[in-house]
Amino acid sequence: MATPVLPDVALVTPLDGSLESLLASCGLRTSRMSGDALTALSHPGARVPDVLIVDTRAARSIPPAMSAVKRQHPSIGIIVVASDSDPAVLLEAMRAGATEFVQEPITASALEQAVSRLVADRVTPPSTGEVIAFVGAKGGVGTTTTAVNVASVLAKLSRRALLIDLHLGYGDAAVFLAAEPRFSLLDALENQPRLDGEFLKSLVATTTGGLDLLASADRAIAAPFDMRGLDAVVQLAASQYPFTVLDVPRSDPAVLDRLDHVDQFVVVVNQELATVRNAARMSAALRARYPNAKVSTVLNRTDAHAEIGQRDVAKTLDGAIAHELPNDYRRALTAMHRGQPLTLDNHNRLSASLTALARELAGLERDRPETTRGFKALFSGRRPAGYSK
Repeated sequence: MATPVLPDVALVTPLDGSLESLLASCGLRTSRMSGDALTALSHPGARVPDVLIVDTRAARSIPPAMSAVKRQHPSIGIIVVASDSDPAVLLEAMRAGATEFVQEPITASALEQAVSRLVADRVTPPSTGEVIAFVGAKGGVGTTTTAVNVASVLAKLSRRALLIDLHLGYGDAAVFLAAEPRFSLLDALENQPRLDGEFLKSLVATTTGGLDLLASADRAIAAPFDMRGLDAVVQLAASQYPFTVLDVPRSDPAVLDRLDHVDQFVVVVNQELATVRNAARMSAALRARYPNAKVSTVLNRTDAHAEIGQRDVAKTLDGAIAHELPNDYRRALTAMHRGQPLTLDNHNRLSASLTALARELAGLERDRPETTRGFKALFSGRRPAGYSK
């Protein structure tokens, strides 16, 4: 019978060796780590342990580097050891990425069980759905329209999809869906200790067509808000839904920097010079910040007679136009006023093109014959990157 491989456990503690002795009594070998070494773990190429145990009993606070380590290495398991169940320390620990919390009196059994749970999660990770984020290269390019309609198609295809409006206050997704949600993303962020599948379910509103919505708050945010819990909300959503679609505010760096569990970023652009230049910069920044995510561009309201042609846009973006949506602003505006996504009425070119985009993002077009793709592209208004009449 094969000898089981023991997990690699690192311990950050300024105190005596009592924790090391307790871990040793469980048969676990640990390496002791200083605060500077913890900071070094946040580098992309750092060799990280399976489990990181952070002792906060002396400082009664979370080391600032801990959240950076978790953000850079999402698979690492983190246990926080505390003197008591101080709600402030618990909330700070959860926001920084801790998944286990052990308080005094600390026993070998409690530590062993916490380590075992983290190792089991690492060996058999929970299945997660696809997370797709839409970001406008500039305001007014149709980002929310695109996100709402793609999410509505994915809800029909998979029977379960969630749209999250990441505008903290006064976002428009609920208007596009004629929804009057009782709760919002802000409620999820303000109640991190309660955040689980059932709590998330209580916050979302089911909209026309079966799409679930976690809406923007219908109130202003008076002061800068701590967004460190946003990634936990997205990660939880991905564990509950086959598809999670994010409507991302481009003007909020705090939001754009907290999206570690996004699989695909879609930058929405039109044929305006400032928008195209912003799209090139934004795409480059997203690829640098999220190297494991796919970044693509959608050209909205395509105009064959515009001064900046599709070929010019493709050249500026290195040919990276994944999809082109035809210009039907009046129809899109009417759909918004009715609170009914365009894709619920699939008898026009814009609706068909949005449906095709959703299927491509979901990976449902990859196995189709090239002839079918070409016909679908002509019908939907989609043309190859760089095409110009």
